[in-house]
Amino acid sequence: MTTTEDTTSTEDTAGTAGQDGVRSRLPDPTGLFPELGALSGAVQKALRAGPVPQSTLTLMRLRTAQLIGSTYHGVAATDALRKAGEEERRVTAVATWQSAPCFTGPERAALELAEAVLTPNPFGDRVSDDLFARLSRHYDTDEIWHLTMALSHFSLFTPVALVGKPVPGRPPGKNYTD
Repeated sequence: MTTTEDTTSTEDTAGTAGQDGVRSRLPDPTGLFPELGALSGAVQKALRAGPVPQSTLTLMRLRTAQLIGSTYHGVAATDALRKAGEEERRVTAVATWQSAPCFTGPERAALELAEAVLTPNPFGDRVSDDLFARLSRHYDTDEIWHLTMALSHFSLFTPVALVGKPVPGRPPGKNYTD
C-alpha cells in the first residue's frame, strides 16, 4: 500500500493562497466577464449618491450575508461597518436585530425588507402590504427604490459568493486563487 504525503505549501504557484492556505473554489471570473466590474462599479456609485445612509445599506448587506450564509460578504460588510466607525454592539446585533434596542425605526424597516426579500414565505407575498406600509412610514418612494436597488446589487453577487467562494477578507481582484 502506498501513501502520499501532502506536501502542498500554503502558497500556490501564483502566490495567491493566503498564509492559512485558504483558496477560492473557482478562479476570478472577471476575465470571462470583464463588463461586470464596470457594471458593479456604476451601481455602487449610484448607491453611494442616493438618499439612504450608507450605514443603513451596509447593515442590510451584513444581514443579507448572514441570511445567505456567505462568510465572504459577511466579513466585507463587517469590515465596512467597523471602518465607518459603527459601534461594535450594533455590528454584532444585526443577527438579532428584531430584539436589539440599538437600531432606529428606518434601520429596522430596512433590515425587515432585506429579510423579507431573501426569506421564502410559504404563506404569501415576501414583501407584504403591511411590510410595505411600515417601510413607507420611514422612506419615500425614491428611498424605497434605493433600498430595492441595493438589495438587487447584493443579490447579483450572491451566487458568485456561494459557488465560487472568494476568499474572505481579501479585496476585490485579490480574493480568488488562480
